[in-house]
Amino acid sequence: MSDADQAAAWTSWPAPAKLNLFLRITGRRDDGYHLLQTVFRILEWGDSVRLRIRDDGQIRRHGPSVSGVDEADDLTVRAAKMLQSATKCAQGADIIIDKRIPAGGGFGGGSSDAAAVLVGLNALWRTGLDVDRLAELGLRLGADVPVFVRGENAWAEGVGEELSAIELPAAWYLLADPGVHAPTATLFKSPELTRDAPPATMSDFVSGVPLGNAFEPVLRAREPAVEAVFAALSQVGSPRLTGSGSGCFVEFATRESAEVALAALPTGLRAWVAEGAQASPLHRALADWTKQAIPAP
Repeated sequence: MSDADQAAAWTSWPAPAKLNLFLRITGRRDDGYHLLQTVFRILEWGDSVRLRIRDDGQIRRHGPSVSGVDEADDLTVRAAKMLQSATKCAQGADIIIDKRIPAGGGFGGGSSDAAAVLVGLNALWRTGLDVDRLAELGLRLGADVPVFVRGENAWAEGVGEELSAIELPAAWYLLADPGVHAPTATLFKSPELTRDAPPATMSDFVSGVPLGNAFEPVLRAREPAVEAVFAALSQVGSPRLTGSGSGCFVEFATRESAEVALAALPTGLRAWVAEGAQASPLHRALADWTKQAIPAP
């Protein structure tokens, strides 16, 4: 295969980040998993996943994975192998992740990368699974994977897998990364964590009732870097924590107001602006790929 053919064989799939606009823990299941309520907001910013079909059945990740994670344990590799096994597909894949989403920030990078592999390879391998089946496979990899597979902003309950699509107003977000890798499993065991919050309703959220994030007080007390970012963001708006990570954000109605706020932050703070999506960039890419793969009559 020529260099040009090699390059043409790669396809690129967006793996958007997400925000949790609030996060409450309302109880625990008998198996120990926590019951959550949250709203997932998908962003027009994130990683890119590049995929290329292999004829030898092997799944190979090229380039670095998350620090300390072996290739076999990488979520994208596991996602590809799971889809391959579930569909008995004889083809393999090469995978490259162009990382932008910081690990441990609560922006959903690993989950979104895995979802992009499931959606992208389902198309490229022509394995034909519907979105419900892909989401079911994704849930085995992590509770946040199904929302990326489905590609809709969503109200979520259960362990985060009971999703109801929700329309959200246009918004821009000032995001900040304190550089702390928040250990989710450790945080869930924290004695300070509120695990019995009264359930919220969708009308509470829509009406603007402050619903908070159960992990925010824990992380702010434990991590000076997170507290410092909250202090900086408080000068330009009302900061919130996303997910169980250390990432923080402030919501704005317009790009201009978000960029003015960004310019006002102290130098040295890792911060940037991203637009809230109405539908996932991954699903727009899938629609474009489908049009090209199946030309109109």
